[in-house]
Amino acid sequence: MVNCCGLLTAQKEPVPLKSIEVELQVRDHVATVVSTLNYENKEDKPVEAVFVFPLPGDAAVCHFSAKVGQTHIVAEVKEKQQAREEYDDALSSGQQAFLLEESDQSPDIFSLSVGSLPPGESASIRLEYVTELAVQADDGLRFCLPAVLNPRYQPQGSEDVSVQVTSVPASLVPYSLSFSARVSSPRPVSKVESSCSLEPLQYLSTDQTQAMVKLAAGHKFDRDVELLIYYKDAHQPTAVVEAGQASAKPGTLMGDPVVMVSLYPEFPQSVMSSLASCGEFVFLLDRSGSMDCSINNSKQEETRIGSARDTLLLLLKSLSMGCYFNIYSFGSRFEHIFPKSVEYNEKSMEEALKKVEEMQANLGGTEILEPLKHIYKQPCIPKQPRQLFVFTDGEVGNTKEVIDLVKKNAGSHRCFSFGIGEGASSALINGLAKEGGGHAQFITGTDRMQPKVMQSLRFALQPAVEDISVTWDLPKGVSATVLSPPITAIFQGQRSLIYAQLTGQCLEAAEGCVMVKYSLAGHPSQNQLHFHLKPAEDTGLTIHRLAARTLIRSLELEDRSVRGQQDEGVKKKLVELSVQSGVSSSFTAFIAVNKDSGESIQGPLERRNIPTPGFYGQILGCSPRKRLGAFPTMAYYAAPLNHGDFMMCDSEEGTIDCANFSEYFADLVCESTELLETYHFADLTESDDDVDYEAAVLQQPLREPLLQLVSLQKASGYWMLDAALASALGKTSEEVEKSKPAPVNKEVWATILALIWLHGFKMDVKEEWELLAMKAASWLRAQNGPCVTECVEAGNALLGCSVQKDALGL
Repeated sequence: MVNCCGLLTAQKEPVPLKSIEVELQVRDHVATVVSTLNYENKEDKPVEAVFVFPLPGDAAVCHFSAKVGQTHIVAEVKEKQQAREEYDDALSSGQQAFLLEESDQSPDIFSLSVGSLPPGESASIRLEYVTELAVQADDGLRFCLPAVLNPRYQPQGSEDVSVQVTSVPASLVPYSLSFSARVSSPRPVSKVESSCSLEPLQYLSTDQTQAMVKLAAGHKFDRDVELLIYYKDAHQPTAVVEAGQASAKPGTLMGDPVVMVSLYPEFPQSVMSSLASCGEFVFLLDRSGSMDCSINNSKQEETRIGSARDTLLLLLKSLSMGCYFNIYSFGSRFEHIFPKSVEYNEKSMEEALKKVEEMQANLGGTEILEPLKHIYKQPCIPKQPRQLFVFTDGEVGNTKEVIDLVKKNAGSHRCFSFGIGEGASSALINGLAKEGGGHAQFITGTDRMQPKVMQSLRFALQPAVEDISVTWDLPKGVSATVLSPPITAIFQGQRSLIYAQLTGQCLEAAEGCVMVKYSLAGHPSQNQLHFHLKPAEDTGLTIHRLAARTLIRSLELEDRSVRGQQDEGVKKKLVELSVQSGVSSSFTAFIAVNKDSGESIQGPLERRNIPTPGFYGQILGCSPRKRLGAFPTMAYYAAPLNHGDFMMCDSEEGTIDCANFSEYFADLVCESTELLETYHFADLTESDDDVDYEAAVLQQPLREPLLQLVSLQKASGYWMLDAALASALGKTSEEVEKSKPAPVNKEVWATILALIWLHGFKMDVKEEWELLAMKAASWLRAQNGPCVTECVEAGNALLGCSVQKDALGL
């Protein structure tokens, strides 16, 4: 491996980026992020530094400026091609220039070019964006600062990648990160958690509505910086009105007030207790090489694919008899367990579970588009609403194409997405769920996949909300123009956001009302919120920029759907909105030129690609593949290229293209004594040609007791009384048989014991088994067997529990 000393690349070239400082300000559920990137050229010739980095996919980048010496330059938003030409012109005439642009393929990757930094010169780049924080299943608000950018797999035959990713293992990242967050809300901040080490939370006010937290020193860049912020009474609907920009023209988005409405619909208990028992459940699982890495960076962690297999077990056991299902998996190609969705019963469930057990991360790259096309071509089953669950580590290059396909088919299904591991594309995971009317979850750090997925299954089993409409009751002379796309999905307790532009004049003391009406399980329902029209103070233009970002993303989707039809109207409107609001888009870029730098900068310009941490670089992160004599170089660097060129990466073994990087890397070995202790291997020879991967991992570690018990449940909900069940309960067959009340059926006794064990020992993970326990209780009630109370007492005595009969749902 390359031993990088100091700020040098693998080619012993200096890295001009020295440090990144990030300040986060959270107001309720809106975050403003200010990043400062400090550069210094220690070479004896002028350099161009190019840094490709991730941002949240739904961020509105709204400010970009540079400070060189005593000169401060604020960038402007311009049409992308024009901005690129101005940048190139400035460099060729010896001026300093700065260019920030979004990737054409994915809105969560940006490229920052710092041009003509003279010898010995320092530059400080300030980048600002705003974003909404997503609500998690446990009501926490999730902020993620992506610090890991993995190579995105580009499907064969697709367009060239416009952004070149230069990556190194986290331990070799040659710049530092400091991070601080300030949180304020009308409600008290109860706690802040993180996947990274934090300094203790400091409250800044006695009522605990303001708090501050910092990242502990020494962040290793081996994970994204994730914060989970919890407020007391989180489910309060709110509306915030923000005044327009004084210098902007009235009647325009930036000139008029904008309102942001957050609603948390609460469904009646009667509806929530009757979860749907029908549906077609299609599970789509990523089996690309990168799924063999661990979810976080711990050596002991199970792999992403292993966690996904366990999760599919829970999902399949939680389905109801009579529904339909199928499981697809994909890499460079895709496979399905059944030619088309089949009815769920004991035979189909067992066949599927057998195939799931054999699934490995051995299908190559990440080509998700083809399996999705195949799924959408299958006719829907009458009276069985289609629910699609997508599990991926999100390392794809054609994000926009995938999201467009889901949007096109939004009327025929709901899509629930799961981003697994560090560096999963937020644009892909959030986009799939948003356009598919479902819900997105991210599994990182020490998260378990199972509770998050089962939460989404509960959402999928909620009755579909139909006929959603938004109406406004405003004072005379005031009207609202909704800027958000129509609401297509509402889930119990999950936030719905609406942005609207308010036009017209009214008294500041006036009130308005917004009402969301919908049909739930055939019953008309509504949620309404009254709000003051007086603008909030000190929000700046945050809400306007978020509203502009929402409208820009809608227009981008519209542009892609009409592309090729010679419609320049949408693009023109989009560029105008982006320039007017100062929020970047796929058609615009930030450009700043230092015209006051005096004499022009002489000499040829050296390009320096600044490496980004890539999670795949962690040697111990992956399962053993095959034994190699030498480990290839883990650092990859782009050659000097022009905008839009395709990237080739050098390694000691030859040249590979980064489009196929995931496939290439999946074949690299991850060797360590820790792994050898965890798994039992066949005798591996030194030659890597004669190793059979399937034979290499002979024996996986034993399954945990919960999954052992769950794996024994039958499709209709009951358990068999046998040695396997006794073992899962920690008893002998004799103990279990002997304790059975005489007149009781064996299956009834076994099922009651399983339920008592779940309630007695596994309440901390109840969300993982709650649905399959409901199925078991339903089966027991249908048996209408005698002596249920006696069974529960005998079961408690045997297992050493004190679970009440009512708690079991009997």
